[in-house]
Amino acid sequence: MSTFHLLDTNIVSHVIRGDEPRVRERLQGLAVGAVVISAVTEAELRYGLARRGHPEGLVQRVQAFLVRVEILPWDSAAAQAYGTMRAACEAAGTVLAALDMMIAAHALAANAILVSRDRAFARVGGGLLVESWLEDAGRH
Repeated sequence: MSTFHLLDTNIVSHVIRGDEPRVRERLQGLAVGAVVISAVTEAELRYGLARRGHPEGLVQRVQAFLVRVEILPWDSAAAQAYGTMRAACEAAGTVLAALDMMIAAHALAANAILVSRDRAFARVGGGLLVESWLEDAGRH
Protein backbone atom coordinates (compact mmCIF):
# COMPACT_ATOMS: atom_id res chain seq x y z
CA MET A 1 0.00 0.00 0.00
CA SER A 2 1.13 3.55 -0.71
CA THR A 3 2.72 5.36 2.14
CA PHE A 4 2.28 8.89 0.84
CA HIS A 5 -0.26 11.16 -0.82
CA LEU A 6 0.40 13.24 -3.93
CA LEU A 7 -1.79 16.36 -3.87
CA ASP A 8 -2.99 17.70 -7.19
CA THR A 9 -3.17 21.41 -7.90
CA ASN A 10 -6.79 21.94 -6.89
CA ILE A 11 -6.17 20.43 -3.45
CA VAL A 12 -2.96 22.43 -3.03
CA SER A 13 -4.94 25.58 -3.82
CA HIS A 14 -7.30 24.76 -0.95
CA VAL A 15 -4.31 24.19 1.35
CA ILE A 16 -2.80 27.56 0.41
CA ARG A 17 -6.10 29.44 0.73
CA GLY A 18 -7.02 27.59 3.93
CA ASP A 19 -10.65 27.59 2.81
CA GLU A 20 -11.53 23.91 3.32
CA PRO A 21 -11.46 22.58 6.90
CA ARG A 22 -11.75 18.98 5.63
CA VAL A 23 -8.50 19.34 3.69
CA ARG A 24 -6.72 20.84 6.71
CA GLU A 25 -8.03 18.03 8.95
CA ARG A 26 -6.84 15.32 6.55
CA LEU A 27 -3.41 16.94 6.28
CA GLN A 28 -3.08 17.15 10.03
CA GLY A 29 -3.85 13.44 10.28
CA LEU A 30 -0.88 12.47 8.10
CA ALA A 31 2.71 11.97 9.18
CA VAL A 32 5.33 14.54 8.28
CA GLY A 33 6.73 13.60 4.89
CA ALA A 34 3.62 11.67 3.87
CA VAL A 35 2.48 14.46 1.52
CA VAL A 36 4.20 15.25 -1.77
CA ILE A 37 3.43 17.17 -4.94
CA SER A 38 4.52 16.77 -8.54
CA ALA A 39 6.87 19.25 -10.16
CA VAL A 40 3.92 19.76 -12.55
CA THR A 41 1.87 21.14 -9.66
CA GLU A 42 4.73 23.43 -8.69
CA ALA A 43 4.77 24.69 -12.28
CA GLU A 44 1.02 25.37 -12.17
CA LEU A 45 1.40 27.27 -8.89
CA ARG A 46 4.21 29.38 -10.31
CA TYR A 47 2.17 30.08 -13.44
CA GLY A 48 -0.75 31.22 -11.27
CA LEU A 49 1.55 33.63 -9.42
CA ALA A 50 2.92 35.05 -12.67
CA ARG A 51 -0.57 35.39 -14.16
CA ARG A 52 -1.65 37.41 -11.11
CA GLY A 53 1.44 39.64 -11.15
CA HIS A 54 3.13 37.97 -8.14
CA PRO A 55 1.00 39.50 -5.35
CA GLU A 56 3.15 39.56 -2.21
CA GLY A 57 0.75 37.83 0.16
CA LEU A 58 0.02 34.99 -2.24
CA VAL A 59 3.70 34.58 -3.11
CA GLN A 60 4.48 34.21 0.60
CA ARG A 61 1.73 31.60 1.11
CA VAL A 62 2.83 29.58 -1.93
CA GLN A 63 6.49 29.70 -0.87
CA ALA A 64 5.58 28.67 2.69
CA PHE A 65 3.72 25.67 1.28
CA LEU A 66 6.50 24.69 -1.13
CA VAL A 67 9.18 24.61 1.58
CA ARG A 68 7.04 22.24 3.68
CA VAL A 69 6.34 19.62 1.04
CA GLU A 70 8.55 17.35 -1.04
CA ILE A 71 8.37 18.13 -4.74
CA LEU A 72 8.84 15.03 -6.85
CA PRO A 73 10.81 15.69 -10.04
CA TRP A 74 9.25 14.64 -13.33
CA ASP A 75 11.33 11.65 -14.38
CA SER A 76 11.48 8.83 -16.89
CA ALA A 77 9.19 6.58 -14.80
CA ALA A 78 6.55 9.33 -14.77
CA ALA A 79 6.96 9.78 -18.53
CA GLN A 80 6.50 6.04 -19.12
CA ALA A 81 3.39 5.97 -16.91
CA TYR A 82 2.07 9.01 -18.79
CA GLY A 83 2.46 7.35 -22.19
CA THR A 84 0.66 4.20 -21.08
CA MET A 85 -2.04 6.07 -19.18
CA ARG A 86 -2.76 8.54 -21.97
CA ALA A 87 -3.08 5.78 -24.57
CA ALA A 88 -5.42 3.79 -22.31
CA CYS A 89 -7.54 6.85 -21.54
CA GLU A 90 -7.85 7.77 -25.21
CA ALA A 91 -8.84 4.20 -26.09
CA ALA A 92 -11.50 4.25 -23.34
CA GLY A 93 -12.77 7.71 -24.28
CA THR A 94 -11.66 9.20 -20.94
CA VAL A 95 -10.74 12.84 -21.32
CA LEU A 96 -8.33 14.60 -18.96
CA ALA A 97 -6.46 17.86 -19.43
CA ALA A 98 -2.80 17.32 -20.31
CA LEU A 99 -1.40 18.59 -17.01
CA ASP A 100 -3.95 16.58 -15.01
CA MET A 101 -2.87 13.49 -16.94
CA MET A 102 0.78 14.25 -16.12
CA ILE A 103 0.00 14.62 -12.40
CA ALA A 104 -2.01 11.38 -12.38
CA ALA A 105 0.78 9.53 -14.18
CA HIS A 106 3.28 10.93 -11.70
CA ALA A 107 1.20 9.59 -8.80
CA LEU A 108 0.98 6.19 -10.47
CA ALA A 109 4.72 6.05 -11.16
CA ALA A 110 5.51 7.07 -7.57
CA ASN A 111 3.03 4.54 -6.15
CA ALA A 112 1.30 7.41 -4.35
CA ILE A 113 -2.35 8.03 -3.63
CA LEU A 114 -3.53 10.92 -5.79
CA VAL A 115 -5.61 13.42 -3.82
CA SER A 116 -7.97 15.45 -5.98
CA ARG A 117 -11.48 16.81 -6.08
CA ASP A 118 -11.66 15.97 -9.81
CA ARG A 119 -13.88 12.90 -10.25
CA ALA A 120 -12.51 12.26 -13.74
CA PHE A 121 -9.49 10.56 -12.15
CA ALA A 122 -11.74 7.76 -10.89
CA ARG A 123 -12.25 6.71 -14.54
CA VAL A 124 -8.53 6.40 -15.28
CA GLY A 125 -7.97 2.92 -13.87
CA GLY A 126 -4.66 1.15 -14.44
CA GLY A 127 -3.92 0.94 -10.74
CA LEU A 128 -4.20 4.67 -10.00
CA LEU A 129 -5.28 5.15 -6.38
CA VAL A 130 -7.42 8.26 -5.86
CA GLU A 131 -8.89 9.96 -2.80
CA SER A 132 -11.18 12.96 -2.69
CA TRP A 133 -10.82 14.83 0.57
CA LEU A 134 -13.82 17.00 -0.33
CA GLU A 135 -16.31 14.33 -1.37
CA ASP A 136 -18.21 14.56 1.92
CA ALA A 137 -18.74 18.22 1.19
CA GLY A 138 -20.57 17.33 -2.05
CA ARG A 139 -17.90 18.96 -4.25
CA HIS A 140 -16.42 17.58 -7.45
